Amino acid sequence: MDGGDGRALSRQETVDWLRLIRSENVGPVTFHALLRRYGTLAAALDALPELAARGGRKKPIKICPRSLAEKELAQLDKLGGHAFACGHAGFPAQLAALDDAPPLLFVRGHPFLLERPAVALVGARNASANGRRMARALAHELAGEGLLVVSGLARGIDGAAHTGALETGTCAAMAGGVDVIYPPEHQQLYGDLVDRGVVVSEMPVGTEPQARHFPRRNRLISGLSLGVVVVEAALKSGSLITARLAGEQGREVFAVPGSPLDPRAKGCNRLLRDGAILVESARDVLDGLGPLLRSDPHEAPGRGYLFGALGWDGDMRAEAEVTPMDLSDQELARARREIAELLDPTPVAVDEVIRQCQLSPAIVTLVLLEMELAGRCERHPGNRVARRQDDIADAS
Repeated sequence: MDGGDGRALSRQETVDWLRLIRSENVGPVTFHALLRRYGTLAAALDALPELAARGGRKKPIKICPRSLAEKELAQLDKLGGHAFACGHAGFPAQLAALDDAPPLLFVRGHPFLLERPAVALVGARNASANGRRMARALAHELAGEGLLVVSGLARGIDGAAHTGALETGTCAAMAGGVDVIYPPEHQQLYGDLVDRGVVVSEMPVGTEPQARHFPRRNRLISGLSLGVVVVEAALKSGSLITARLAGEQGREVFAVPGSPLDPRAKGCNRLLRDGAILVESARDVLDGLGPLLRSDPHEAPGRGYLFGALGWDGDMRAEAEVTPMDLSDQELARARREIAELLDPTPVAVDEVIRQCQLSPAIVTLVLLEMELAGRCERHPGNRVARRQDDIADAS
């Protein structure tokens, strides 16, 4: 893990990390790429203007001022919260293995619970009485076996899962700030989670959740967990997005079967048809997670942090590849044009971009970094990237 040494960051270092991730157009993948490329936060911050300009940005990029980062940490302090840096002490190992792991995780409640192996329980907001009962029972039994039950504090299945596991261990991943209760009717449950469980978020304190925040929250739910159990879900639902992310992250996917006459069961039945593990009891989940529960949590599923973030297949060819330093300005400009032409608003895997343009991973990584900082492309879960629609319009 780049920059990870098992220690906790100092206050000043945390401020620097926060400045970089809160700077304009810097997402998790770009954060890690910058830190890996420049070695220090100061050097990465200094490089932002030039990289954005090379990516085609016309106006200066906004860099988060130190005063704003210090203010955000002070707000977290008032809540009695904690900030944990990816790859450092206190940050969940499962989550750190993702290519788009949040650089900083903000926590309220009892952080030690994040050291436990975790399983996610998600499902429909308009869940049936039987679905809620099943979620509570599964969560209670799984937590009783020493697992941390992770969910999203939503209505329905999420709330039932948190309630069932509250006595022994549950975690709520928030779409907004770690202090913003959503939905409002879960105020009491949120208070119980802070008192007896743990609440996590990557968003600034006080952030009200918006629709675009929930996919990022869903990747936290699956990323924290060894596997995801879907109890009830319609065919087009956030729960199926979480299940898809789990599959992309190398996690196990489980589903509770339901009546084909109930729309809330169609998503689960589809997952089962596609190969998810059928769940009738907590024992099915424990058996499905058996090998993972016995493995080293630092050897998380998936291709791993380093190769996944860089966007290659992990065959250790990096040292033999052509690097940006080997190309002339004209060749780099041609590479930028070629990569931009390959991208459209539909997300595509970075590996596919590398295959089609036949440029080295180092070149593609640099060009995508420049484009993202310029606001011309955006990252998506699963190490995918898409060109912004307005950038295509400007180029036409």
